[in-house]
Amino acid sequence: MIHARGALLTALACIVGFSSACVADASLPQSRLPEIEVCFITEQHAVPVTLEVAKTFQQRQAGLMARDSLAPNAGMLFRYPEPQEPDRGFWMYQTTLTLDIAYLNESGIIGSVRTMEPCASSRPSNCPSYPAGVVFSSAVEMSDGFFATNGIGVGDRMATGEECRR
Repeated sequence: MIHARGALLTALACIVGFSSACVADASLPQSRLPEIEVCFITEQHAVPVTLEVAKTFQQRQAGLMARDSLAPNAGMLFRYPEPQEPDRGFWMYQTTLTLDIAYLNESGIIGSVRTMEPCASSRPSNCPSYPAGVVFSSAVEMSDGFFATNGIGVGDRMATGEECRR
């Protein structure tokens, strides 16, 4: 019985250790991720942007945590392997910048745009969530006011290549 309890305690310690390794260290910003050049296309114009691409769970979890600035027309693209439900969203735990987020469908069409405020709480449970309100396959975080300033909104889309040269 004692041997079984020891094995159980060892297993629990390992599970706790592995779980905590999956949590992003918010004390430091994550290293810059690979970037892509894309644009947002509206009825009037194309707005070029440079996006770091977060495609793994760990990269998406760390996102723009602990960054103290974001270059103009720069942001982060969060890609998901499968569509996310409307009640899924983002939070701003350990994020110091006010950000705009656009939730996009599989065709790159914007389904919703939200402004997210920083959360200074040391307790993640005290940070609000910003659900998409629509099914989404990717999301783009940009500096506060980016989408409104550039006339980008619901129904506009993200594109690459030749479409961005118009």
